[in-house]
Parts: sequence; structure tokens; C-alpha cells
Amino acid sequence: MILVRTTLRHKPPVHLLKPSAIISFLKVTSTRNITLSSFFHCNQYQSRNMSTNSRTTIPAAYNEPMRHFEPGSTDRKNLRAALEQMRKECPDVPCVVGGKEIRTGDIKQQLICSDHKHVLCTFHQANPEVLKNAIADALEAKKKWENLSFADRAAIFLKAADLLAGKYRYKILAATMLGQGKTVWQAEIDAGAETIDFLRFNVKFAEEIYELQPPQNAKGSWNYSEYRALEGFVAAISPFNFTAIGANLPTSPAIMGNVVVWKPASTSILSNYVLYQVLQEAGLPPGVIQFCPGAGRLIGDVLINDHHFAGLHFTGSTEVFNGILQKTSNNLASGVYRGYPRIVGETGGKDFHFVHSSADPEQVAFHTLRASFEYQGQKCSACSRAYIPQSLWPKISEIMVAAVKEMKIGQSDDFSAFFTSVIDQASFKNIKGYLEHVKAHPDKATILVGGGCDDSVGWNVEPTIVVCKDPKFRTMAEEIFGPVLSIYVYPDAEFEATLKLCDETSPYALTGSIFARDRYAIETAQRYLRNAAGNFYINDKCTGAVVGQQPFGGARMSGTNDKAGSSLNLLRWVSARTVKENFLPLTTWKYPYMSDEQF
Repeated sequence: MILVRTTLRHKPPVHLLKPSAIISFLKVTSTRNITLSSFFHCNQYQSRNMSTNSRTTIPAAYNEPMRHFEPGSTDRKNLRAALEQMRKECPDVPCVVGGKEIRTGDIKQQLICSDHKHVLCTFHQANPEVLKNAIADALEAKKKWENLSFADRAAIFLKAADLLAGKYRYKILAATMLGQGKTVWQAEIDAGAETIDFLRFNVKFAEEIYELQPPQNAKGSWNYSEYRALEGFVAAISPFNFTAIGANLPTSPAIMGNVVVWKPASTSILSNYVLYQVLQEAGLPPGVIQFCPGAGRLIGDVLINDHHFAGLHFTGSTEVFNGILQKTSNNLASGVYRGYPRIVGETGGKDFHFVHSSADPEQVAFHTLRASFEYQGQKCSACSRAYIPQSLWPKISEIMVAAVKEMKIGQSDDFSAFFTSVIDQASFKNIKGYLEHVKAHPDKATILVGGGCDDSVGWNVEPTIVVCKDPKFRTMAEEIFGPVLSIYVYPDAEFEATLKLCDETSPYALTGSIFARDRYAIETAQRYLRNAAGNFYINDKCTGAVVGQQPFGGARMSGTNDKAGSSLNLLRWVSARTVKENFLPLTTWKYPYMSDEQF
């Protein structure tokens, strides 16, 4: 099956076609997946397979409506039941290679982070043998998968989206809430809406890519582009903080005909396994995506060092990503690979809100509270630094301090909580270390509100606001990945100088926002901060990118900026081949200018 949507060179009126012309056309195109119906319609085609003789169109993608789980609603009742059931079960999660469950005996636990004495599930870590078998099996599955028609591949992921929207919605929400410490709303926008959106929109983006064809054909020839899967396998390494990223990282390469070995984060195993089971139920063939939990170092050593490693889809820390890039570079120099692996990565962020003196203080305060403290500041896009003018600081600080004191910290399945625990003990200790650093340097920074830490039941860190006298203090510059917002209050007259400071303080460039009524101020901020954020917001919080609306990704040390949630990302998982076919015979090797005549 050729993964291409070609366009006929000419569009002759159907009533002028003679049977002999049709037969001639069919002879010329007998080696391609082009139907007579396509010829008559004189349009781009997408045949489902050779026997159906049809031109399919992917259903229009749409953003999944979000549910609100109001008191008394059926959604609230069903989700509560799913949460109660999941707290009782503690399933044992295997590796899955070639459709077969493998239990290695190297067993780890995923804990409920807001109740860490409670084991949510156990899981088996992949060992080198399992990983090598996963690669071999994936490469075998690739032979059939990459040649399956796009419409047949697309149907699997569209069905998975519908299963998540209905049958499995409460289960995957419950796994995300308990396992990753999300409140009901945070789980709904992630494991519910965004996960479904990735599956629906990526299929549509793939269709758009296949439609990209050369605009011109010389007389007597036909040009087209074929979008081939990469030559080898793709490794997908996903993080804990978004179930939707766990969905996107392995499925986007698979949609384009690739096979994938997927390593989910150890702190998001259950939700990711539910997702994998949904893909299986939707008809994903064995071996197309291999489910391999395991230690990051081992995964890297086996997958990244393999001769058939063709690509990496990664979200995680900058340090880990840099290590993989270094290893890849060394392997290229040593001749390990067949070609240059496609490396796509989203890493750290030190995302900002920048406030101009013309901004609405209340709007600034509310947007910043949500951007900083929703999901305990563990979003890639979370606001962790803000620049606020002196004239607005009294009002903004008053609103924010009052709100932080009102925020309820509770269990993730407590529907009245705005805030719950950070993901694990290592994260808790890291955040606590930053807060202790603030307390040790009162001449440079002070805690305005919050700052408390308690790991007796869950790994709880209070939502904390730090006011920094030094605009390059550690908490203003370094990624903390927790509920800590650092604020620098600047003189109103130093707006442009502070914009420059914002641009230069952090090595990251993921998300950022400008708040202002003054349009000149907005234009100035956009100019100064042009390279400081891959996703830039005007009078809106720096979190909450929606698939199909705000493609997501940043540059500098925030990653390769390949824009998840757009066709730009999917283009990374194909290797294009240009094909030209000549229809007219060449009658001589000579060119017209070749003559002894002088004039």
C-alpha cells in the first residue's frame, strides 16, 4: 500500500472520455492504488484497500467536550464508583511484547501519592532480554503494519478515542487521579479530553500530510510524494504528569506506520496500561506498540544502542534528554545506526507571567493562581515565575495571598479539593530543598505565603509564593516542578529592561504570558520575548494548550519544538520519497541545440 494521496495531472470532462482512454489510463496506473472512481472524480484519492475501490475521508476532528461532574450528576456517581473500585483492586501490570503478557519477576509498586501507604498497582520491569525481544518482534510486525492502508490504521485510533470517551472514561480518570495525583477536573482535561483529542486530531493531521503533493507536473510525466514510515523502530519515553502525553508519544509515530517500543513512567503505570488495553480492544495488532515499563538507564542502554533505532519521542527532564542526545551522537560516530535517528523531545520549562502596569490586577491574580498551583505546579507549562510592576503589586498580592490560604489540600479523590500531593518522595525532597534554600537567604528572597511540607500521609507541599529581591535568584531561574511561584516586583518605568531580564534569566523557552491592556505594551513584550516561549499567551494563563488549537512545544533547553498536537509533529515520523514517472518515450539521446549549423 503506497502511503500517498496523488492528484491527477489533468482533469478531462468525463463525457469526453472514450473506453480506450479509460483502458489506457488503467494500464498506466496498474501498479498504483488508484481506482477508476478516482479517475472519474478527477480528485485526490484515499482507497481503503485494493478490493473496496473507494475514496475514504477521515471524519472531521473535534475537541472532546469536557464534563464537570456536578453534585448529583451521573458522571460524578460513576466516577466515584470507579475510584472506590480501583482503591480495592491493586492489579499486577505486565510487560506486553507481541501481544503476550510477560512477568519478569522484577516487581515495583506504584503508590497513591496522596496516600502513599496505599499501593495502587504492582508492575514488572522489562529486562534486557525482554527489550531485545520487543525490538525484534516490533520489526517483524512492521512488515505488515506499514503496508496496511491508512484508513485501516486510522480506524483503530478513532475507535480507541471513542472507547475512551465512553466505556473507559471513568476508569482512566480514576487511574490518573489516584496514580498521578490529579483532582477530578485536572484528570478530565488530561486523561479525558486531551487524550481523546490527540487520537482524533492526529489521524486528521496524518491525512493532511498524505495530501501534500507536488503542485506541478511537466507534460508527459507524473510526480507524487510517498510518506514512508521510518526504517527501524521508534522509542517512546513518556512522563508521569500527563496521561495524554503517554497516549501521544507512542501513537503518533504508529499512526504514520511506525512500530514503537514504549517505556511509560513508573509513576503513571496504571493509567498508561489502561490506555494500552484500550488500544488493544480497538484492534491494534500485536507488536505495533510494545508496552515495556522499566528503569530509564536500562531502556536507554538497550533501545538507544540498537542498530535499528530510528527515532525517539521523549518527554522528560533536560538532563536525561541531553544524555540520550550524547549517546546518540556517539553511536553515530561509531557507525551503530543505519541512518540519522529522528529525535523529538520536550524537556524542562521555567514558564512566566509578565505583567504590565496597564493590566487588570484581578485577572492577573486569578490566571496566575491557576497556572502556578493547578496540579501542584507539575505541568510542563506551569507558571513558576512572574514579573509584576510595583504599582499593581499591593492589589495582586492581596488577592493571591487570600486565595492560597483558602485552597484546600486533600486526597485526589476528594471532589472538594483544589490541590493534592506531589508525585513522589524524590519530588517532595527536591521541592523542600528549594524552600529551605529560600529560608536560608532572607536577604535575597522571602516566603510570602505557604512553604509548609508534610509527607506523613501524602507528599504534600503547600502552594507557596516567594518574593525575590534578586531577579536571578535560584527559584527565579531553575525548574522546580512543584507548587512554588517566584515573583520579582519591578519598577514600572523599567518595563523594557525587565522584559530583557525575563528573556535572559532562564535557559528554557516553553510557555509564557503577557498581561496588559496597552496594545503598545503587548507588541513590545511580543518582540522582546519572541524566543522566550514556544507557546505565548496574551491576557491568558500560560497553561492549558488544546490539541487542534494551540500546538505545544518550546525551544532553547525546553526541547526540539516539534509541536505536539499538530501535523508538524507527525511529519517527524515519516521519511518522504519523491517519485516521478515518465509517460513519453525518449527517441534520441541528443538535445535540439546540438547541430553543426552556425545560425
